[in-house]
Amino acid sequence: MTDQREIALVDLLDRLLAGGVVLAGDITLRIADIDLVRVDLKALISAVGENVPSPWRQVNP
Repeated sequence: MTDQREIALVDLLDRLLAGGVVLAGDITLRIADIDLVRVDLKALISAVGENVPSPWRQVNP
């Protein structure tokens, strides 16, 4: 018998963001075997906290 657990959407998002999520995909619009539009998507989504260093350098005014 399998054990089924219910997880709230907020808890699922918290677990995913704690470890980070990578999204990648391609979309190509083509007519008559001619590529008209190509869209590439690459995104990294992660939680940010005081213990996690920022990937961007801070600029002092």
